[in-house]
Amino acid sequence: MARPPGKRVSSISLLSGGEKAMTAVALVFAIFQLNPAPFCLLDEVDAPLDEANVGRLANMVREMSEKVQFLFVSHNKATMEAARQLSGVTMREPGVSRLVSVDLEEAARLAGAA
Repeated sequence: MARPPGKRVSSISLLSGGEKAMTAVALVFAIFQLNPAPFCLLDEVDAPLDEANVGRLANMVREMSEKVQFLFVSHNKATMEAARQLSGVTMREPGVSRLVSVDLEEAARLAGAA
């Protein structure tokens, strides 16, 4: 059972994908507030979220990152913009993967100096 803001209490199975994702993330974050672990892996939890909820999620991750290190798998541009560090895997030629990493604060500093 869950009650998204402005709605009645209902079974999890009746919630939208975004509501289910926010409910699950709220539960995980509540557990981390009570008993923080040093590391949290979130795999595409932002995929079903609308832009407003992606912003809310990014704000919570930013706030909690003072005590918890997050590894966040995402294809969402807004989520990536909230990160300090991006790492990705690309394939320039078939069968050959390449790791790409960008420190966004350093990139912004270098862009400002140019």
